[in-house]
Amino acid sequence: MNVATPALDLGVPVAEYGTGLQVTRVHRAPDGGLGGTGDFLWWHGPGPRRVGSLRVPARSAALVPDLGPVATAALLATGTPHGDGLLHRAAGSASAAAWLRDPRPQAGRLVAHSLAAAARALRALHGVPLPPGPQPLPPPGVRRLREWAAGTGPLAPAAARLRRRAWEVWGEGRTELLLGWADDAVRPAGPGAPVVPLHGWASTGSLVPPRSRGRVALLTGEDLGAGRRELDLGWMLGDLVELAWSSPLHRAAESAGLLSVTDLQRVFLGAYEADGRDTHGSEGGGRERGDHGPSGPVYDPVAVGRCAVLRVVTHMRDFATYCEWSDELLDYLAFTAELIDEEGRRAVPRGVS
Repeated sequence: MNVATPALDLGVPVAEYGTGLQVTRVHRAPDGGLGGTGDFLWWHGPGPRRVGSLRVPARSAALVPDLGPVATAALLATGTPHGDGLLHRAAGSASAAAWLRDPRPQAGRLVAHSLAAAARALRALHGVPLPPGPQPLPPPGVRRLREWAAGTGPLAPAAARLRRRAWEVWGEGRTELLLGWADDAVRPAGPGAPVVPLHGWASTGSLVPPRSRGRVALLTGEDLGAGRRELDLGWMLGDLVELAWSSPLHRAAESAGLLSVTDLQRVFLGAYEADGRDTHGSEGGGRERGDHGPSGPVYDPVAVGRCAVLRVVTHMRDFATYCEWSDELLDYLAFTAELIDEEGRRAVPRGVS
């Protein structure tokens, strides 16, 4: 879903935030969501420590399906170039990550609805076969992670300090495991297994619930790539794992009668697994049309857990690179050591896979 008029004057943003990696500004759409595509324009641009403009990889963009007819799926809101960034339309002005900070039960239900819609959108994206010819690159996030963990490229001072401390806390064994999982995430699981188009940064921050009406949007763009479907699933679930660890609200959710992170994980994976709807959202048997995965389980839960670890470590690495050093990173190193040891199992609740 592209923005039709990238040259329009966006006016004063209703929300603005960012890091050294990326700046986000949210504006009211001048046309009020003409055509039902969304009442808000989300602009993503490069942060002050990022070199170059944000652009959608052309080979990957051509693979993003139009999910307008699929009422139960999120719209994959592929950005249109606007200045040095990308402009997306959405029906909301706040991300699911922001809604997760709201303690009201209805906020949790809205996020659960949005996660289910995102799962269906990812299932549709993963079902698009890659054409012959050069394959899209792995998503940038996993490439940044690998370069940092392997020490194969220049690092910002705080990221270099974090890598030294990681070596002390993790040891060589955990680091090698992490690098192996990063490699596995972007190549076929075995003979005949597919590599699929990937969103590349599926997260609650890129997921936009509707404010009052309209569709859920999954903002899609510069992180598109190719690899195993488990990378997208683990990326979203790793976001939730980090939330459960870092947020007092969500650590206390079950005792407060709210939806817990485990509940949200189940909703997301359950919607991805469900194969009783065709691509028009009507009831029916069999897999979704276009899903060319092998028979058997839709995903490998062990690989999903490992990819969830990759997501948390990438966030930690990006924080050090684009937001400078914080002693909170030492807590993250201890937390990620636990995640590596358990292979991210807490990301995949029992009984879901």
